Amino acid sequence: VQLQAFGGGLVQAGGSLRLSCEVPRNIFLIGVIGWHRQAPGRDRERVASITSSGSTNTEESVKGRVTISRDNAKNTVYLQMNNLQPEDTAVYFCSAWDGRSNHWGQGTLVTVSS
Repeated sequence: VQLQAFGGGLVQAGGSLRLSCEVPRNIFLIGVIGWHRQAPGRDRERVASITSSGSTNTEESVKGRVTISRDNAKNTVYLQMNNLQPEDTAVYFCSAWDGRSNHWGQGTLVTVSS
């Protein structure tokens, strides 16, 4: 299973980025899609997730700055990140839980400069 994550880059503090994750359609229709991040020297942590019906769950640490959404026509889940701060610097990964297995995509690097 191949998930494709896009949209990382270098941004100044206070800026915004939108990450995209393309998910195979068979999983996109039934799975829970999540965004996670791993900063240098730290464990991977969940950022937000969205179910097939559109219910979302966002970690308190980023709530109010991060929005997860999905485009059913494009089999894509987005992570809109606003007011980015240097502590948001990390490799961001998307995942897809199909009810039996969790599938991971390659990460996309987000670097926030102060």
